Amino acid sequence: MTHLKEKAKFPIKKSLAVLNLPDRTYHRWTRLSGKKPRPEGLVPKGHWILPEEREKIVAFKRQNPTVGGVRLAYMMLDQGVVAVSSSTVCRVLREAGLSSRWTLPEGRKASRHGFQQPKSPHEQWHTDIAYINLRGTHYFFISVLDGYSRAIVFWDLCLSMTTADVELVIQRALETLPQGMAKPRIISDNGPQYLSTEFRSYLRDQEVVHSRIRVGHPPSNGKIERFHQTLKSECVRTQALGGFEEAKKIIETYVHEYNHERLHWALNYLTPADYLKGEDNIKQRLERRKDALEKARKDRRQRQALLRQETRSADRRKPEKCHFR
Repeated sequence: MTHLKEKAKFPIKKSLAVLNLPDRTYHRWTRLSGKKPRPEGLVPKGHWILPEEREKIVAFKRQNPTVGGVRLAYMMLDQGVVAVSSSTVCRVLREAGLSSRWTLPEGRKASRHGFQQPKSPHEQWHTDIAYINLRGTHYFFISVLDGYSRAIVFWDLCLSMTTADVELVIQRALETLPQGMAKPRIISDNGPQYLSTEFRSYLRDQEVVHSRIRVGHPPSNGKIERFHQTLKSECVRTQALGGFEEAKKIIETYVHEYNHERLHWALNYLTPADYLKGEDNIKQRLERRKDALEKARKDRRQRQALLRQETRSADRRKPEKCHFR
């Protein structure tokens, strides 16, 4: 068209009319004259996740259908599956139709007069009793939970819930303490076992401080009550527990998983066992995650830069389109 415009002795509009070419098409060609052709489709950006990473996220979700997106992100990071942010995982699952949303009921606000939070492991323990219904028979799950790490220090499934049963669980928990460590304060509700003279006498002999929550204020012992809810929803109610001994074995397996494998939202999505090892271990675990994410970002940017280069090279090799016959 440029050659025709220069050589023709009549206006360009007549040339366009003869060629049956719209004005806007000619002027668009004129504006793009001398410019590099645009690649067809979107050019990958450096921060985009790779297709294989997206596939791994979806596959991991299908293997763990009951796990939410945030916890799933940290599980994949720790297991070396994919190193991406939790928001990216949630977005990928939402686009794949694998995310679910629900609204949690609003709970009572925590009192400002609750117990001061512990700053290290084995500083403060919580104890409580939960009912476990097995084929119409009630058994009693008595446990001790560390307030700092939320790890289950000791537990037992009992045929009764007497003061002696509670004392035995406390005693076995105390025996797990490292040599020379100060004994923790024990927090309980106001059940008859914890109010009995025998229990107070036992704790006095053990030189253990006992604190009871305020009457009508269960959130003060909420950590262990929340664990009991989790135990029932993720273990007891999801399996057909045949009898007492079988139930103890299944619960034992679950408690080990809870302490050593299950990532806890209140613990920076680390495990209770990670927190039980102390602050230095927590910092190391979080630093390893940070380094893994940064390395994945750098690798992803390099891959995307290579893909962009390949895309542009392919576009330059494409033959120019012929607009006329």
